[in-house]
This record gives sequence, structure tokens and C-alpha cells, in this order.
Amino acid sequence: MWLRFKSKTAEDFAIDIISVGNLTVGGSGKTPLVIALASSHKNTAIILRGYGRASSGLHVVKDKKNILCDVSISGDEAMIYAHKLPNAVVIVSEDRKEGIKKAKEMGVSSIFLDDAYSKHDIKKRDILIEVKTKNSRCLPSGPFRERLWKGKQATVLVDGVDFKRRVTLIDARKKMSLVTAIARPERLDEFLPEVVSKNYFADHYAYTKDELFDILRRDKADSLLVTYKDYVKIKNFNIPLSLLDLEIVLKRDLS
Repeated sequence: MWLRFKSKTAEDFAIDIISVGNLTVGGSGKTPLVIALASSHKNTAIILRGYGRASSGLHVVKDKKNILCDVSISGDEAMIYAHKLPNAVVIVSEDRKEGIKKAKEMGVSSIFLDDAYSKHDIKKRDILIEVKTKNSRCLPSGPFRERLWKGKQATVLVDGVDFKRRVTLIDARKKMSLVTAIARPERLDEFLPEVVSKNYFADHYAYTKDELFDILRRDKADSLLVTYKDYVKIKNFNIPLSLLDLEIVLKRDLS
């Protein structure tokens, strides 16, 4: 990874590009942080790989007004952006450079890249979320994908110092069963109300309607408690849902 970093030359796309990510595998809260940052930009685009989607190539998930595909094409994280950022363009593409070119064609004035620290061949500003871990090794013996390389400038944000997480419970019911498919679901524990059961699925898991109804019936629950990442995949299943809506509140100026 170090040789890869040293061998790359950053291409200047003549547009303001901000990458938000972290150096370790697993969830860190990138999506709500991108939403918090992008909300203050009037003419922006979000570009991400679209991990877990049942499609490949470049897709415009949302133009400046309308959502143009369903969640199977976009992937769950891209659909969150499409719902949470009503004025932003959202693009999924394995090739981030092609996504940037498409966003520029659509007339945006700034771009946010979701999880693109490793794209060292793109000139951008990097913002990283610090993830606390006792194991400081890189893959495969530790959680780090790569290091904050010497000579690589980045803004590192610390949870509780530079930002805080705020959770709103929407449509709460008396008996709720937690169902979620996010990385490191234990992150939810400090925000959870009392639940009948906790049901964890693999990150980006594609639920079936029957298995969710089975949990509801088994627990005799009034609703399933889900995150927004789960909600965008199952909102059309006609299942009673309660929502843990996570937001990031910035405590420092990142403009």
C-alpha cells in the first residue's frame, strides 16, 4: 500500500473534492458525516462505490431533483444520500474518476467522495474519522487498510471532540425488535431503547420480507427497530417499522 501511495500522481479535476473516510475496515459513521458536511453545499455531488449493490458500472442514483433507480441498483448507502440530501446529485461508480467527470457534466460545483482516502491519484481534501482500536496492525493481522502516510495531508476527526452523534427515535412502539445490517452493530448500544431482541445481519445484507416477518412473529413485537441504512431496503415491505435516525453534529468548523 505504501508503494502504491508513492507511485501515484494526483490528478487535478479543477473542482473542490472532499473525501470522507477512515483507515480501518468496518463502520465508523462516514455516511452521516458526509451528510452533515454536504448539507451546507448548495450544488454538490456525492460519489461512492456502491458496495453491496446488484449492479455494476456508473449509475446516476439521483439528479438534483429526482431519485432515478431503486436500492438494488444504488446500494443502501447511496440511497440514504438520495433521501437525506434532496438537492444533491448522487452517483455510484467503481471508477471514481468517471464519477467525477459525470458530476462535472451535471454542473455541480463541489464533490464529496465516500471512503476514498486510498484514491491517491485524485487531488482532493481528505477527512478521516479516528477509530479507536487496541490493534494497530495493518491487514491481515489488524484492522488498518493503510496508514496516514508521511507527506499525505488529512484532517483527522475524533468522536466526542470534533463531532457528536445524535439519534432520534421515530415511530417508537412498546415492543420493538432490533434488526440491523451495519458494520460493528454494537455502536448502536448507547442509543438503544429497550428492545425485545437484537438481530444482527452481515453489513449490506439484502433482507427478505419473510425472514423479517418471522422475527416480528417470533418476538410478538409491535415493530422492527432499524437504522436508516436498513430502512431504505425494507421500507416497501409493508412491515411496521421504528427508526433510529442517526445524525452527526459538528463541533468544529471544517469549511
